[in-house]
Amino acid sequence: MKFWHVCIACGKTTDFHLKQNECTCGRTLELEYDLEFAGQTFTKDALKNRAADMWRYKELLPIENPQNVVSLGEGWTPLVRMYQEEQNYPVKKLWVKREEQNPTGSFKARGFSAALSIANEYGIKKVAVNSNGNAASALAAYAGYAGMDSYVFLPQDCPGLIVEECLQYGAQTYLVDGLIHNAGKIIEDGESEQNWYNVGTLKEPGRSEGKKTMGLELAEQFNWKLPEVIIYPTGGGSGVIGIWNALNQLKQLGFIEGELPRIVSVQEEGCQPVVDAFENGTMFKAQTENVSSNPTGMRVPNPPDGERIVSIIRESGGSAIAVSKEEIKNAQTSFGKQGISSSPEGAATWAAFTRLTESGWIQSDDEVVLFNTSHAIKYLPWDYGEVPIIENYKDMVSNSAGI
Repeated sequence: MKFWHVCIACGKTTDFHLKQNECTCGRTLELEYDLEFAGQTFTKDALKNRAADMWRYKELLPIENPQNVVSLGEGWTPLVRMYQEEQNYPVKKLWVKREEQNPTGSFKARGFSAALSIANEYGIKKVAVNSNGNAASALAAYAGYAGMDSYVFLPQDCPGLIVEECLQYGAQTYLVDGLIHNAGKIIEDGESEQNWYNVGTLKEPGRSEGKKTMGLELAEQFNWKLPEVIIYPTGGGSGVIGIWNALNQLKQLGFIEGELPRIVSVQEEGCQPVVDAFENGTMFKAQTENVSSNPTGMRVPNPPDGERIVSIIRESGGSAIAVSKEEIKNAQTSFGKQGISSSPEGAATWAAFTRLTESGWIQSDDEVVLFNTSHAIKYLPWDYGEVPIIENYKDMVSNSAGI
């Protein structure tokens, strides 16, 4: 097989298993590839003749049979240089990676293309996810395209337009009286009885691998010479993990040389467990109380492998920063005036950039990439009507006759 499981913490390797996501040591398993085998067909020249989507990197994605790929054309999003703002800040070059251009309006499309391709390869027909929003609508879209039944569980303060998206894509949709981890508990409690395939963050291998293509793509768009800094909004953290794995794999393949970018993880004040661990120089600890940030993809008090995120930031020489609601709001306005429709998560990267340039952490010889992970329209007010609000799995069953 061209890929297998590996534990980054203890180094243990095991054969690939669909639902195995945790090592015996308690840490999350990742995928490792036979790069010598991949390199036989994965070359810079070969890429020149491939489709402009994320499956151009098929050798580094966990699918054996290309016929099982579930794709809506995700990937190869624009990388836009911000010429005007380069005049206002001490930076060599400034770029925005426009992930809002993906089929479902966010970077989540990449993860679910990979996750549901794996599910399709194994004949799975029923999938479920807990989400703060964009993951749910992306799952719903890709499941609909693949002919799978989808179940999504969202905090009840999730932006209404995203809830409406889930309904329009045909997902069984539930609002949860709680946060994203409470929604995840409902899936875990019902997984056996409902025969769901849980595609929550780091509960399966595909989503992180799909997001890995952001790193592969960025390197290719930079002609294999990387920027000094990547600023990325962080909730569950699979994007940070995926990008870092991508860059390391490219280095092992000989596609890139030299130092890898410094990774900056951005969170919103009020839910900042990654920032707290980084700033305090401690092991990662979940935020168990006083969660007061807005309902966005950054509101994840207990990411599945927070220690992995923190270790990547430290290894890269990067940083972690928490920005305020007001800074995010102002950043959305600033992005908008530059022609970029940004979600709160994407705008947070601009807020972090301005803060880091003012402090001198980003310097005049740095080339910087900001990831705008979704567009602004999804976060407009919307009345999503009579969607069941539940507290636990028992409530879900009582609201779902005949599922």
